[in-house]
Amino acid sequence: MISLAEITAATHALLATAERLDDRDVREPSLLPGWTRGHVLTHVARNADGGTRLLTWARTGVETREYPSLEARAAEIEEGAYRPARVLLEDVRQSAQRFAAAFTLMPDEAWGRVVQWTAGARHPASRAADARLTEVLVHHVDLDAGFGPADWPASLTTRMLTAVTASYSRRDGAPDLRIRATDTGEEHGRGDVLVTGSAAALLAWLMGRSPGTGLTGAEGVTLPFLY
Repeated sequence: MISLAEITAATHALLATAERLDDRDVREPSLLPGWTRGHVLTHVARNADGGTRLLTWARTGVETREYPSLEARAAEIEEGAYRPARVLLEDVRQSAQRFAAAFTLMPDEAWGRVVQWTAGARHPASRAADARLTEVLVHHVDLDAGFGPADWPASLTTRMLTAVTASYSRRDGAPDLRIRATDTGEEHGRGDVLVTGSAAALLAWLMGRSPGTGLTGAEGVTLPFLY
C-alpha cells in the first residue's frame, strides 16, 4: 500500500511549486481544458478532504461520503478557484494536513474495509491512499509551473501505465494499443498499434498531458481524455 511518507513528500513538492505562484499566476490556464491553476489547486484541496471523509468512514463505520454529489464537487471547485494565491496555498496545505491526520488514525484492519466513491465505485479504503498520491503527482504536472512528467517517480509510472492501458482496453472506440517503455523495458497492452518511448512520456501522452512528442508510433493515434 502507498505510505503516508510518499504522499507527504509529493505534497511538499507541490506546495513548493504553489508557493512561487502569485495572484496573476493562479489565474493562468493549467494543462486541464477550461481550468486555471486556481481550479487545479482547489481540486487538490477538496480531493484531500474527500479522501479524509472516506478514511473516516472506514475507521468509524459511520458513512461519510467523499462528496455529496459530482455536481457539488464541481461547484466547490468553481467557487474556490478564484481566491487569492495565498488563500489557495493555505487551503492545499491545511487540507493535506487533515488527510495526513486521518491516515495516521487508521488501524490496520480499517484499510481493508470497503467504502464508496462519489461516482459509485466501491473499493477497500487503501485505494484512497493510492488515489491521493496519484492526484497530487498528476495535478502537480497540470499546474504547468516547472514540474513535469519526467519528475514522476517510477513507482507511479509503472502503476499507472498498467491501469491506463487496462482502462483503454475496456473503452469502446479507444485505440488498440501496445506500449513499450524504452527506459524500463516494461510493456503493456496487446494491441496492434505499438508506441514506444520513456515510461513517463508514454504515461503523459496516454493521460492527455502531452501531444506525444518524442514517442515513436504515436503519430495519427487519437486518444480519449482519460483523467
